[in-house]
Amino acid sequence: MNAGATCAIGVDVGGTKIEAIVLDANGRELWRERVASPRGDYDASLQAIVDIVNRARAAAGGAPCTIGIGAPGNVTERGVMKNCNSTQLNNRPLPRDLQALLGQPVIVTNDANCLALSEATDGAGAGAEVVFAGILGTGVGAGIVVRGHLLNGPNGLAGEWGHNPLPWARDDEPRHLCFCGQRSCIETHVSGPWLERDHADRHGVQLQAREIAERAAHGDAACDDTLSRWETRLARALAHVINLLDPHVIVLGGGLSRIERIYRNVPRLLPNWVSAGGVRDEPVRTRLVQSQHGDSSGVRGAAWLWRESSAG
Repeated sequence: MNAGATCAIGVDVGGTKIEAIVLDANGRELWRERVASPRGDYDASLQAIVDIVNRARAAAGGAPCTIGIGAPGNVTERGVMKNCNSTQLNNRPLPRDLQALLGQPVIVTNDANCLALSEATDGAGAGAEVVFAGILGTGVGAGIVVRGHLLNGPNGLAGEWGHNPLPWARDDEPRHLCFCGQRSCIETHVSGPWLERDHADRHGVQLQAREIAERAAHGDAACDDTLSRWETRLARALAHVINLLDPHVIVLGGGLSRIERIYRNVPRLLPNWVSAGGVRDEPVRTRLVQSQHGDSSGVRGAAWLWRESSAG
């Protein structure tokens, strides 16, 4: 938290909801609110963020607050957004516009960075040297924290996991076009909307991801088949991360991270692709865990951004 501020406001701008939180200097939650995200309208998105921040300021009683924003994309060198699955934000100067409307500096970063920072600070990855935190939701992204600090990189792309091709491609897997312009991105194989599309294409029934998980848990063979194939794709995507980064812990957030069976099934699949000199019974020591703060990890991490900035 920067000098003079006694509270931290965090905002998580998601594809379906915008959530804000106020934390005091000790990380204690003082206030929280969630609203639906406007769809396809940049000006409406801006106004929704400004409105919820102003309500957060009021809840803080006028105390000086920092403002951190987690958005579903990256900020370029020019200060515009890219890689946002909420596509109305792409090529827009979100940080500059928010700063002008709110009348104070803001930090905007990828929402997966916020998840990673939250979980590495006081969540499921606390104390781990290298934390890879992946979001499995409307989109797919990730953030990386090394020894307590966010890894950003010169292009601001560290952890941009969802827009790499799914590794170990199979002939029977479709190569869908992603909104980023490439085909067969990890996001098009393991995100919520694509899980639902895969089930509809294979079994002819349109269900939400939550319904697929619930029916699989109650013995629905078609839904179990969909989840099993999805878990295999997820394991391949995470094995690629382990081969490149070898993190101590992988923390999963987002709506799909609440499917409990993946924490049993995916670790058993990882040795099929994690490099171990061809020895598939070699244990994979990277822990796969669910985010401790659930779908509020992102908003907590956004609130921590100014503390991370001043510590760096």
